[in-house]
Amino acid sequence: MSTPHSGHAPMRTPLGRVRGLGAAKSGTEHFFTQRLTGAANLLLSIAFIIIVISVAGQSYAGARATLGHPLVAVIILLTLLSVTTHMRIGMQVVIEDYVHAEGLKVLLIVANTFFSIAVALAGAFAVLKISLGG
Repeated sequence: MSTPHSGHAPMRTPLGRVRGLGAAKSGTEHFFTQRLTGAANLLLSIAFIIIVISVAGQSYAGARATLGHPLVAVIILLTLLSVTTHMRIGMQVVIEDYVHAEGLKVLLIVANTFFSIAVALAGAFAVLKISLGG
């Protein structure tokens, strides 16, 4: 049974052969997403730093009021989403490049994904709790 890419099959990982994916299939998407989140992180981090500076000398009630503003909450939520996505992809690339045992690699990628989601959800919960007055 021959496929159009059967000549390249020996160069693929076993998981890649099963999925029918090579490095170029998901690598381009990761590259683009990593660059996009990197640019977003630059802009969002500037806004985040301005927010932190603005609440630095305020009382607890004043800081909570600032953080409770919808625009501020959205900026912080977008920052959390962008940073954790960037972090997950960056760590996944490191794991894929330097962990050679296939089972351990899959385990670490899954753990990396769960950790990134946990960080994003914990941060989002805190922001929403403050912004919604909980």
